[in-house]
Formats: sequence, C-alpha cells, structure tokens
Amino acid sequence: MLSNHKLQVTLEEIKEISRIDLALYSDKGKLLASTYEEEDMEEAIRFFADSMAESQMLSGCHFFKILIENELEYILLAKATSEEAYMIGRLAVCQIRNMVSAYREQFDRNSFMQNVVLGNMLVVDMYNKAKKLHIEPAQRVVFIIEVSGKKDGIVMETVKNLFVSTTRDFVTEVDEKSVILVKDVRDMPEDEELVELAKMLVDNLHTEAMVKVRVGFGNRVDLLQDITRSYQEARMALEVGSIFYAESDTVSYSKLGIGRLIYQLPTSLCEMFLKEVFGEKVPDGFDEETTVTIQKFFENNLNISETARQLYVHRNTLVYRLERIEKMLGLDIRTFEDAMLFKIALMVISNMNYQKSLIEIKEEE
Repeated sequence: MLSNHKLQVTLEEIKEISRIDLALYSDKGKLLASTYEEEDMEEAIRFFADSMAESQMLSGCHFFKILIENELEYILLAKATSEEAYMIGRLAVCQIRNMVSAYREQFDRNSFMQNVVLGNMLVVDMYNKAKKLHIEPAQRVVFIIEVSGKKDGIVMETVKNLFVSTTRDFVTEVDEKSVILVKDVRDMPEDEELVELAKMLVDNLHTEAMVKVRVGFGNRVDLLQDITRSYQEARMALEVGSIFYAESDTVSYSKLGIGRLIYQLPTSLCEMFLKEVFGEKVPDGFDEETTVTIQKFFENNLNISETARQLYVHRNTLVYRLERIEKMLGLDIRTFEDAMLFKIALMVISNMNYQKSLIEIKEEE
C-alpha cells in the first residue's frame, strides 16, 4: 500500500492547484491524509461505503469511491459543494487510482524478480508471469551489493535512485546484508562497462549512504531462468574475492581465475597438496619483511632488480632474503616453477583458513 506521506503530498499538491480541500479515508473509515482539520465523518463515510453510488453529496462534501481492481480501496472527500469541487474530486480519484496501480505493478515486478533470482518459480510460470508484467527478454547480469556492517534503508533507496529512470532494471533484496541489482545490459556490450558500473555503485554508496560495500557480479545471461545462475555466480565472486582478493571492492565471477578452482577443492585434497609442498611443517604466516618481499617479488614478475628498487634495498640484500626464504620453505621462488607452486600454496592456505573460520562461527552459534 502507498505510504500515507505520499498520499498527503498528493492531496496538498492538488489543493495548491485547485484551492479545494481534500481528505482521503480507507474503506473502513480511517483517515489517511487531509488538507484540512479532521472532522468526525465516520458515520457519513460508513453510509456512503455501504451504498451503491460511486459518488455522492453528503454533509456539504463530494464523496467519491476509489476502486482498485474492482475492490473498494479508498474514499475521497472534496470539501465543497460546487461543480468545480466535483470535477477536482474526479481528477484526484484518477490520480490516486493510477498511483496505486503503478505502485502495485512495480511491487509485483520486484516480487517476481526476487523469486526468479532465488529460483523459486517453474519455467512455464515464469514466462507467463513475465508476459503479464510486461517484462521483456533481455541480456541481464546480477550484481550483489554487500554492505559492511548493518544494512539500513538508505542503502536500498540510494541504489533505487540510481536506476529510477528505467523500468528495465530491478532492485530487490533477499537477506539482511545485501542489495540485489538485476541489470539489463543490452546497452553495455563491453565487460569493462560492467566493471565501471560496479565501481560506480561502490563510490556512490560510500558518498551518498556513507557505507562501505563490496560488489560482486556474475556472467551475462539471456534467459529468465538463468538469472538465478548469474546470482549464484555473483555470490561466489564475493565469497572467493573475500579470500583471495580482499583488497578489491569489486569482483567479477569471470575474473576469479584459479581462486575459483581452489575454493571448490575438498579440504582433504588441500591438506594433501600442502604436505606435498611443505612436508609436515606448513607455514602459518611470515614476518612483515618476508611478506612484503614475497609480495613485491611476485608483483614485479620475479624481477630482482625492479623489486630491489621498489623495496629501496641493494640487489644483494634482496638475493640474501630470497635465499633465506628458500632455506625456510625448500622452494626457490626465483624460478618460475617454484614461484608458481608457492603462489598456489599460499592461496590454498588462505582458503583453508577461511573454511576453518566458517566452522568456528557455526560452532559458536
């Protein structure tokens, strides 16, 4: 149902134009909005509601019934007896009826898309309902906007306002931590445009709603029944991204790379792999100097000279550090094969630590 605030604003705007006072009641006689001081009209409203008339003059007012889908929804009063008041009342009835119908259709569309996202509909029912709601075939991508901390209404409103100009996009929610955007991407043929949209969402929510968010998105889909797959991909993008790409605010399912493969490996295989690489002593972590050295060395594609320059150390100092790491791990990360093996092993360790943290959280609950 439309909020009383929106109804009040509508009546006030009509009065400002027409200078006719208006009041709106529910079908049960409860006052919802009014431009003048409330009077006791309960008996007159009840009498009018029970009558067969669609409009009637009672107690110095024009009374109008507002029917939505042939059901009495509201009763409108125009506080005057003139012909002009009757005309303004009729116009107000049309305005409110159209507002309610549009609101209900939008609510039905969002509810429909929510069920599509969650995979709660049969394919046949899905297409029949889509036709009734005028939802046309299109290429779509699901974006999940995950809020850090507690989500409030301003996040949802901010995202809705960003896409309020089009009826081709859908903004909904399925849990307490995230907002779902089902985006029509027919006008966005390049994948880079999807990345830019995700960044725009992050920036706008940080600026407008003052919240920190992460955005994950799935692959493009052409069929309604595949939207749930894009949603699941977006969900996985966020989960995998939190393990391997924690520094990034936007994560694309198509760019997860080897992280997606490692995430889906059973724990037993992960443990077996780590034993093969490190033996019985799997490293829990490294000191800050070692961590920064390894990170910079990988960022510079195993280039010793460039890494030394960025770390502000002598080349021989860096070589000494790398030799120390080799003694510690049994891997010479100056060679491509050992570097690749070590990089994968670090990702496996991160994944196992993440899975253990989930188990601990469940046990605490």
